[in-house]
Amino acid sequence: MDLETKSIERIKLASEMSKRYYDAPIICTYSGGKDSDVLLDLFIRSGVEFEAHNSHTTVDAPDTVYYIREKFRGLKEKGIPCIIHMPPLSMWQLIVKKKMPPTRMQRYCCEILKENTTPDRLVSTGVRWDESTKRSKRGQLEAAAPKVENRITLMNDNDDKRLVIERCAIRGRVVSNPIIDWTHKDIWDYIRSNHMPYNPLYDMGYKRVGCVGCPMAGKNRYKEFADFPKYKAAYIRAFDKMLVAIHAAGKPTKWKNGEDVFRWWMEDKNVEGQLCLADFMDMGPD
Repeated sequence: MDLETKSIERIKLASEMSKRYYDAPIICTYSGGKDSDVLLDLFIRSGVEFEAHNSHTTVDAPDTVYYIREKFRGLKEKGIPCIIHMPPLSMWQLIVKKKMPPTRMQRYCCEILKENTTPDRLVSTGVRWDESTKRSKRGQLEAAAPKVENRITLMNDNDDKRLVIERCAIRGRVVSNPIIDWTHKDIWDYIRSNHMPYNPLYDMGYKRVGCVGCPMAGKNRYKEFADFPKYKAAYIRAFDKMLVAIHAAGKPTKWKNGEDVFRWWMEDKNVEGQLCLADFMDMGPD
C-alpha cells in the first residue's frame, strides 16, 4: 500500500472513531505549513466529513496569516467548516505573565497558544517522525497527554506489534497522525506532483514557517527578525514589561532593559554577568 493510500485509510479510520466516540466530525488541524497542506489535501481526497481548525498564535508571520485566511476562504466555499481559535493571551502578554522568555527548556507558549486551543475531540495533525527525535516517539493514533511519555498509543505503525486499543468511551482529546511516516522528500514530492500552492515563506528561504522568534529555530531567528522587524520590537517591549513585573514581585534582575534580555535570548546562552535560565526558576511564574 502506498503512502497516500495508507494515510487516507488512517483518516477514514480516525473519522469513524470520531463519529462513534464523539458524535462529531474529525478535526484537521491546519498551521499553514507544508505538512498541513498535504494533510488537508488528503482529508479532502478521503471524502470524510471534517472541520479545519487553526490556532492563531499571535506570532505567526504575516504571510502565514494571510495564507491561512485565503486557504480557509476556499474551504468554506466548498462547504467545509473552518475555525480559527484565538488564545486567551497573546505571546506578548504571556511573556509578562510568566515573567520569563520562552526558551528551548521552557516552551510554555506552545501549550497555551497552540496545543490547548482545540477542543476535546479527535484531532488530526501533520506530525511526522523525521521532524525530530522527540516526534519519532509519536504514534499513528494517540490519547493526548501533556507529556509524550504519558500518551497512550492506540495504533503505532512503528511498533512491530501494531498495538490497537479500543475503549467503549474515550475521554479527552485523541490525536491522529496520518502522515507520521512521511519524509521531508515525500511531502515536497506530493506538493509538486499535485501542483499544490504552498506558503510563500518557503520560497523566501525558510525551512519552517512556525512562530516568529521560536527558540527551536536557533540562528534562523536572525533572518526572521530581519524580515519582520516589528516582531523584534514587540518582543523587546514585552521583555521590558516582563522586567517591570519581575521587579514588582520583589525579584532582582541584572538586565537593564528589554534590549538586554533580547540579546541574551537570541544568543541562546548567558551574557556575562547576567542571569542564566536557572535564575528564572524562582521568579514564580503563574
